[in-house]
Amino acid sequence: LPRAPLSVTVRQRSGAKRLATSAEVSRAAGSVVPCRSAVTGHRASCSHYTRDQSRETDSLSRLFGSVETTAKRVSVGPPSLTNSDIMFVKIHAPWDTLCKYAEQMNIRMPFRKKCYFTDWKKKTMGSRFQLRFRQLKSWLPRNPMKLDKEALPDLEETDCYTAPFSRARMHHFTINNRETFFSNSTRSRIVHHVLQRTKYEDGKSKMGINRLLGNSTYEAAFPPHEGSYKSRHPIKTHGAQNHRHLLYERWARWGIWYKYQPLDLIRRYFGEKIGLYFAWLGWYTGMLIPAALVGLFVFLYGLFTMDSSQVSKEICEANTTIMCPMCEGNCSSWTLSDSCVYAKVTHLFDNGGTVFFAIFMAIWATVFLEFWKRRRAELTYDWDLIDWEEEEEELRPQFEAKYSRKERVNPISGKPEPFQPFTDKLSRLMVSVSGIFFMISLVLTAVFAVVVFRLIAMEKFASFQWEFVKKNWQFATSGTGVCINFMIIMSLNVVYEKVAYLLTNLEHPRTESEWENSFALKMFLFQFVNLNSSTFYIAFFLGRFAGRPGDYNKLFNRWRMEECHPSGCLIDLCLQMGVIMVLKQIWNNFMELRKPKMLLQNWWSRRKMKRAGEQNNSKEQLPQWDRDWNLQPMNAHGLVDEYLEMVLQFGFTTIFVAAFPLAPLLALLNNIIEIRLDAYKFVSQWRRPMPARATDIGIWHGVLEGIGVVAVITNAFVIAITSDYIPRFVYAFKYGPCVDKGYRDLGGTGYSGAMTRMGVRFRTVSVTEASWYVTIVQHLVFGIKTFIAHMIPDMPKDLCDRMRREKYLMQEMVYEAELEHLQKERKKNGKRYHHEWP
Repeated sequence: LPRAPLSVTVRQRSGAKRLATSAEVSRAAGSVVPCRSAVTGHRASCSHYTRDQSRETDSLSRLFGSVETTAKRVSVGPPSLTNSDIMFVKIHAPWDTLCKYAEQMNIRMPFRKKCYFTDWKKKTMGSRFQLRFRQLKSWLPRNPMKLDKEALPDLEETDCYTAPFSRARMHHFTINNRETFFSNSTRSRIVHHVLQRTKYEDGKSKMGINRLLGNSTYEAAFPPHEGSYKSRHPIKTHGAQNHRHLLYERWARWGIWYKYQPLDLIRRYFGEKIGLYFAWLGWYTGMLIPAALVGLFVFLYGLFTMDSSQVSKEICEANTTIMCPMCEGNCSSWTLSDSCVYAKVTHLFDNGGTVFFAIFMAIWATVFLEFWKRRRAELTYDWDLIDWEEEEEELRPQFEAKYSRKERVNPISGKPEPFQPFTDKLSRLMVSVSGIFFMISLVLTAVFAVVVFRLIAMEKFASFQWEFVKKNWQFATSGTGVCINFMIIMSLNVVYEKVAYLLTNLEHPRTESEWENSFALKMFLFQFVNLNSSTFYIAFFLGRFAGRPGDYNKLFNRWRMEECHPSGCLIDLCLQMGVIMVLKQIWNNFMELRKPKMLLQNWWSRRKMKRAGEQNNSKEQLPQWDRDWNLQPMNAHGLVDEYLEMVLQFGFTTIFVAAFPLAPLLALLNNIIEIRLDAYKFVSQWRRPMPARATDIGIWHGVLEGIGVVAVITNAFVIAITSDYIPRFVYAFKYGPCVDKGYRDLGGTGYSGAMTRMGVRFRTVSVTEASWYVTIVQHLVFGIKTFIAHMIPDMPKDLCDRMRREKYLMQEMVYEAELEHLQKERKKNGKRYHHEWP
């Protein structure tokens, strides 16, 4: 099977046969059929073409005729065995073409001489210390999370220095085998680079495979996988058949969920952009481990001290304290002791560890981002991305079609290109912003509908005939409200995606990266507001407008406003976060494989391929490009959906974490599944995406920093306003250490039913005192975050030294290699040579 990396599919109109072209870089030489002849013959056999169809075929012929001239070899494969209307055209890029475009694209390749930074560094350190450290390390048990070195191939480019490829100095590079010198991902990028810059018609904008994909001339463009991801023989005894098989066995298989990811192999197979995503996801998952442990400790502290809480004790012992009815209809009065379980559960999340954990998570978010910068710097160095500059992107076909009449000179390329006037751009941006605010108002309307539902449900459950539901009306009201809210959230998310897509296209972004950033920002704003608006209501507004006995506030003069439990509102916030987070993660994992539709389509495709093999009575398997054609393409938004899911989870883990300390633990468990699920999807369920380069996670880093700032503010307000811990602490500081005793003593109010949360002693803390706490905590945490950010450099000092030494050694190696080459040439020609720079 060809181990090549690019496929393209063409479609023609009016019932004519579709021509699927597969452009791939093949390492094996073979017979070549000129693409121009194949296309011309195909067109001649279809005499019913219209003029537009003829133009499409001419464009196809001219495109591959140009590619044939550039890449030297083009061949047309047989029709697809699963669909006779599909044919595959294969483009073979020979060695000279690869070298030519590798030099033009400034691709860094392994240099000839290997010289490790650690060689000289070890000599400068004490040998006695090194020996003792190695002995101590040998006594320790082996880390089970590390991958076996024997199970992974030796990746040459990670073991030596690299330099921009140059044909003039080809003898400097480590070329042991021409077939393996350029990796498959590099070959894919080179062929895609050629196809993007090949004209198919006369005209300024008649260039590139992407434009033909955009006008539906082509069906698809994808690099073929390297072979099957499964084998009949075990990998331990027979080894891996290909890199895809190796990735499945050492990365995508569920049995190795506890192992580190083979990032170098992921980068080699899928490219740097996807490799960087999995590196960030793995780093985020690893950083969740200490946060999950601390959150679990805080939860256990609340569990062990639950029975010793003075507030819970007095609520559970209040058998004679009569509370006001929850509604004015069929509701009856109830005793305070009926909410004993509710009070004890509240103490699980509202205790002395709450403040500590909120501050810890605010600092954790900063440490996570700062250390990710360091990790990213190491990866960009190891993957030769330090000096990489992003190429000038092509304009989107939609942008060119819209603004083709107005042009200006590109300051970078110096060529004229379509230009969008400022007034047009501003007007479209204003329409887009108006659409965003309209959708946010729709979210607030949905939250208001949920609030009305909670008011109605509260009265119904408080007057329910079933005693169990009547006794636990708080749980019933909150639980049903959260479930209804979750269904509304997931329904609106579908609408938001379509609206974000429409508004982004309305703006007419200039390039694909601008389109992706604009779409990602809109999706984040929509889903963040949709996911957290009801949580903000429960945290800061629930129970604030209930009124008092005899003067209750009513919505529409009909439904009495909802009150918090006598022990606080934090349990409602905790229940809201816990249910939504768990349900959303379960739903996302269920839909991760692009909905059940993907599984059904892949199953149906495998069934068709099996039937095709039986009909042909052939023992040979289908070609790899035919198998990949029957897989599902990667979603049109690229990695936006993957990043968006994790960023929203990061918000849930940090913003209201004071109310739900188990959030990091749930996120950790979900991410362990997420990594293997994404790996399985990329390796087995999706076509191989086009390898792309990137140096960072893009716009998402700024979003994560913004969430970290919002988390400090919201957690401070949650502790001061929603939680009862700080009011109790302030009251104890002012009036004495025995404040918790006599929690139910209302100072002789007469009727105990008049008790509300504002009536207990520690609730006499004023709003001014609470605001002072918020201000102090916010400034303290922000100061610590700023100090940590300045103390942790973005690039490790060791890495800086390695980069400086590499620069020095590269100059020395170039001089030595050039001198050695010149001496050999002069000696071969029988000329005298001198030790000078050539």
